[in-house]
Amino acid sequence: MAFMRIIFENGTVYAGDGQFCQAFLVENGTILETGTNESVREKKADACIDLQGRFVCAGFNDSHMHLLGLGKTLSGADLSSYTDSLSGMIEFLREYASSHPVPENGWLQGRGWNQDYFTDTNRMPDRWDLDQVTKDVPLMITRTCGHCCVLNSKALEAANITALTEVPEGGAVGLSDGVPDGRLYDNAIDLASKCLPVPDVEAVMDMIRKASAVVNRYGIISVQTDDYCVFRNLPFETVNDAYLRLETAGEMTVHVYEQCNFSDIPSFKAFLHSGKRTGDGDDWFRIGPLKLLGDGALGSRTAHLTKPYKGTENATGFNLFTDTQMQEMVKTAHENGMQIAVHAIGDACLDQVLDAFESAMAAHPVSDPRHGIVHCQVTRADQLERIHRLNLHVYAQSVFLDYDNHIVGTVVPDDLAATSYRWKTLMKKGVCVSNGSDCPVELPDVMRGIQCAVTRTSMDGTGPYQPDEAFTVQEALDSFTSAGARASFEESVKGKMQPGMSADFVVLSADPFTTAPEHLHRIQVLNTWVNGRLVYENRNV
Repeated sequence: MAFMRIIFENGTVYAGDGQFCQAFLVENGTILETGTNESVREKKADACIDLQGRFVCAGFNDSHMHLLGLGKTLSGADLSSYTDSLSGMIEFLREYASSHPVPENGWLQGRGWNQDYFTDTNRMPDRWDLDQVTKDVPLMITRTCGHCCVLNSKALEAANITALTEVPEGGAVGLSDGVPDGRLYDNAIDLASKCLPVPDVEAVMDMIRKASAVVNRYGIISVQTDDYCVFRNLPFETVNDAYLRLETAGEMTVHVYEQCNFSDIPSFKAFLHSGKRTGDGDDWFRIGPLKLLGDGALGSRTAHLTKPYKGTENATGFNLFTDTQMQEMVKTAHENGMQIAVHAIGDACLDQVLDAFESAMAAHPVSDPRHGIVHCQVTRADQLERIHRLNLHVYAQSVFLDYDNHIVGTVVPDDLAATSYRWKTLMKKGVCVSNGSDCPVELPDVMRGIQCAVTRTSMDGTGPYQPDEAFTVQEALDSFTSAGARASFEESVKGKMQPGMSADFVVLSADPFTTAPEHLHRIQVLNTWVNGRLVYENRNV
């Protein structure tokens, strides 16, 4: 729209803080006025848009995802729709390989499989399965969680992975009769990732464009995204440059708060030496927290628990950092003005992370650093108290319940499962809990996430898991709007439909407050507006 001042009227507008209005006035990307139709119509405007009673709220903020990772997934074989069976996935990969020739020295890549959905076997894929697809081209497929991948024999050869390969701390190489079976877990994935072709800045820009268009379709206007780990051999400067070039060209359609992923002190110190700190940047691209991967995931059985997984004698998963390494990374970031966000799914990992936070914050007190825990899934009651006492932020993914409802009871010890996924309890204690998708682990489908938060059931009705932890609709909406804004220190400029806030908003096909909880996922995004500019319009409604 080329208009300077636009009135949006006749809507059901959730303004935030439990308040509603009918109309609002936007000028140059900012909300100037909210109120009744009559009060806002009194203001001068260049245009007036009739919302026709539609529901409007602040645009959605995915507070933890991988925008570049989504772009990479869109550029490879999407296995998420072909994970009902191992044989079906192999057949799809054969078809994909035949229709997508790999350039010289290239790799065939795919992501999205989940062995828990296979109906023809109860195991993960291995190298011999992938050799049925191709023996001539390196093939790497990544589990939906991103914490396990499988290589064919050609890829193992290209990465020089043998039974004698030294396994990185915090990782594992799968073996069968003493021979690598193609499965790599967590830090061991880097053995293969370092061999992948490095995209140039134009390719990175194209991936970001594709991913931004997808998240806009789900009503997302802001992402807090972990991009630096998508291509481990790609300098962070290239990622930053790609965003800045898109901004200069006027192509940005989503606000980006970069969760800066580093796995070792030398590379992180080089980042600090370049002058980067939390808050650097502008409205479109800003440096966020240091992002650390503390452990693995439940689906790959690599999240670190204090007790063995059900059905095993002593398998507890593992941390990706030693205690000393975690303490040093957190201390260095905290003392150098960096916010910190650490992935912790297992309670044993969470112990390590909380110890590191507590030590750093006691030695160097800082007012409101807003450090946080990403995922915060398997927890104990004492840890919930510590999170509150340390005033940490929690980056939840309610949509994880769609899958995890099917596995928590079968893999997590009962006493731990009884105190896990306690995001509502944390909110009651005063902890700020934002929401997200961890895309491409899950689709960035906010309405599915809201439904899981409100019902605590899977989309197929499995559950509810701990129904007393259910969010109200208002709490769920706030977790995807105002709570996300607070996670990035932007609560004064976004996350609510109030005067002075950025005109980032979404128009929905129905009112979530009056929709049956089990039908929330059916609500469609009609329009997505970013800085007062229409970036997505649903033409199918």
